[in-house]
Amino acid sequence: MTDQLKFALAIALLVAGVAGFYVLSDQIMVVRVLSVVAGLAAGVAVAWYTEPGRRFIVFANESVAEAKKVAWPSRKETLQTTAIVFGFVVVMAVFLWVTDKSLEWVLYDLILGWKKS
Repeated sequence: MTDQLKFALAIALLVAGVAGFYVLSDQIMVVRVLSVVAGLAAGVAVAWYTEPGRRFIVFANESVAEAKKVAWPSRKETLQTTAIVFGFVVVMAVFLWVTDKSLEWVLYDLILGWKKS
């Protein structure tokens, strides 16, 4: 029950921060944005101490540990793969352009007899 109250308080703080943005409409933008940031920070701080918040922190730590296990490609592999993708895109663009112009020629010039002016 206390976690639900804490979570409700966290949401209320976030809503208060957003409401502060509109209530402070006569202030400069920095103050208005800071009210949203303060509401968000206060809401996160309260939510941090709930059971779902603790589970999220454990999940985030495990996600970071798993990301460190990933075998990332080297710079050379990344550049080669990028070059292959760009090459394929250029080849497909030329192919589609040739196909489009061929169909245009067949339809307009041969079948319909229309000439471009």
